[in-house]
Amino acid sequence: MPEQSNDYRVVTFGSGGVGKSSLVLRFIKGTFPTNYIPTIEDTYRQVITCNKNICTLQVTDTTGSHQFPAMQRLSITKGHAFILVYSVCSRQSLEEIRPIWQLIKEIKAEELSSIPVMLVGNKIDEPAELREVTHAEGTAQAAEWGVQFMETSAKTNHNVTELFQELLNMEKNRNVSLTDSKSNKKKGKSKKKEQNGSAGSSGEGSSGGKEKCQVM
Repeated sequence: MPEQSNDYRVVTFGSGGVGKSSLVLRFIKGTFPTNYIPTIEDTYRQVITCNKNICTLQVTDTTGSHQFPAMQRLSITKGHAFILVYSVCSRQSLEEIRPIWQLIKEIKAEELSSIPVMLVGNKIDEPAELREVTHAEGTAQAAEWGVQFMETSAKTNHNVTELFQELLNMEKNRNVSLTDSKSNKKKGKSKKKEQNGSAGSSGEGSSGGKEKCQVM
């Protein structure tokens, strides 16, 4: 099992072009990239609470290519939770997740039952005539694998925050939440910094957390 630390590591997997990076960027930075740039591997961070303490949600956006099996195995070994992404407009992209799921089962083995895994059908904003995988089929596939299921749109921000919150809700070994306590802490600090007039705004809303995120 990955060691308990101040980092909670979530790993996204899926074939190229399904929107893994878009989901992560929408969640972390609130942005949606208009151009597709293939990812090798990027890591993003967001401040959250873990067992009532401040810790870091570390989201690893993996490559959609199968050219880096050693990187895949390492990401799975270190991961605490997994998001398996396919495009609802591509049945092939759902099929390409299967070997990744098999690898996760192989590496995590007996601890798999306690590890949060979410199957995600992305791009539901696309026209209905382009859809190749129905919601019912996604639900059935998730049930077959014994994982949770959700459909999302990184473009319209549909279910993106809910995806990460639900994934953390599934964590059995830690009390992890996106609803962090840093805003309360910053409000307390702002009383000491009122003369600067800047501390109050940094702790309000979700943008305060996003400002602390960075591409590694």
